[in-house]
Amino acid sequence: MFTKDRNAMATLFIMIALIIGAGIAPNFSFLAKGYAADISISKESIDTLTRVNEAMSEVTSAVKPAIVNISSTKTIEAQGVPSPFFNDPFFRDFFGNQFRNFQQPKERKQSGLGSGVIVGKDGYILTNNHVIKDADEIKVKLSDKREFKGKIIGTDQKTDLAVIKIEADNLPVIKLGDSDKLKIGELVIAVGNPFGLNQTVTSGIVSAKGRANVGIADYEDFIQTDAAINPGNSGGALVNIKGEVIGINTAIVSSSGGYSGIGFAIPSNMAKAVMDSLLNKGKVVRGWLGVSIQPITPELSKQFGTKDEKGALIGDVVEESPAAKAGILAGDIIVEFDGKEVIDPTGLRNAVAVLSPGKAVTMKILRDGKSMTMNATVSEQPDLMQKAMGTVDNQLKGIHVQNLTPEQRKKMGLPVRVTGVIVSDMDEKSPAEGTLMKGDIIMQINRKNITTVKDYEATVSDIKTSQGIMILLYRNGSSLYVTLSPK
Repeated sequence: MFTKDRNAMATLFIMIALIIGAGIAPNFSFLAKGYAADISISKESIDTLTRVNEAMSEVTSAVKPAIVNISSTKTIEAQGVPSPFFNDPFFRDFFGNQFRNFQQPKERKQSGLGSGVIVGKDGYILTNNHVIKDADEIKVKLSDKREFKGKIIGTDQKTDLAVIKIEADNLPVIKLGDSDKLKIGELVIAVGNPFGLNQTVTSGIVSAKGRANVGIADYEDFIQTDAAINPGNSGGALVNIKGEVIGINTAIVSSSGGYSGIGFAIPSNMAKAVMDSLLNKGKVVRGWLGVSIQPITPELSKQFGTKDEKGALIGDVVEESPAAKAGILAGDIIVEFDGKEVIDPTGLRNAVAVLSPGKAVTMKILRDGKSMTMNATVSEQPDLMQKAMGTVDNQLKGIHVQNLTPEQRKKMGLPVRVTGVIVSDMDEKSPAEGTLMKGDIIMQINRKNITTVKDYEATVSDIKTSQGIMILLYRNGSSLYVTLSPK
């Protein structure tokens, strides 16, 4: 059947070719008859889409002038090529000064590109910390092609945010919107300078909210979007249909380095809190409750008699902390904080951190299956806590630990002699991945006894990048030593 149809089609096309060759204009309408219909679009649909197009264009035109291009340069050292001959006196005598110069570290300039959002008419610009980190020189190019030298006002590595300033007046400014009101599926526009292409606009929707454990920053509460974000978009704006900044574009998830449909932006409310603290106090001051928290697993949910796995389980309470003064106890589950539902420990941690010290909050907790309301006054996060949580740069970076609860000890059948902290989670790219495992009990670090999270944080924060680490841990019913080599 197929062969007969194919032969018939071939004959038809040969006949058409002969007719055209004879100078006769053929009528092809018979070919389309029954196979195609006239395309018609209603006036209402065209009008609706026209209004949408005009609205998107209007929003884009309004926000583009406040998006800037940021280029930075920094000096890095490149070591000379090592060789076993370098230590030979003969070669030193033969090559002389040229030999010594060859061994000396050489400096070279490295450049980077990013974006920024003008948030002050007098030249204040919000961007990503990684865009201007360690920069010797910063150049800011406006939408009208004017260029200015940028000055770093403040940075926050924990959220990957920074504020810079240029000497200019009466600049176009975008309003920072309320990212808490953002809804999944909402239309958004990303504006920035991907690959150095100035004033590039892409659109999409909000794919998800509250993305954490991505491994980009210490405090993560990302907005996920499918609006195309590429290298160079970092520091640019994610804008809603009102023309308000609801996020600072930060990163993409891609195996190729280009757009793959998943991009992340820092919520505007987090960005505003960090920016205000940098401008008003010269540093980022974070709120502190004074609790050690952990997620609620299905097993813990059964033990504590909760309906679901939402909330943050209190593993420990710091003495004289705001939580201790409020009456919070180990084993309590915080399900609501400052009027907002607590989904997991990351959400609670972020909610506390953005509050100013002295802020009075109301919490709802579950204790022994009963709901209770408690009041606390948030204080400033201690320096030791900030250091331990954010600037660890050794082989234990990315390792998360919790105090052992009585329930965990009972379930794991731990001997009385075993004390320490339990590895509750680890980042995918942690240097200790493969050596440590979730569920390990860390008993000693470099021969120092570890009994609480406070011990762990104090010990780990003092270990330098170049130091090796020896850990005594308890795993599968026995103790063993493991080592982590320095970088």
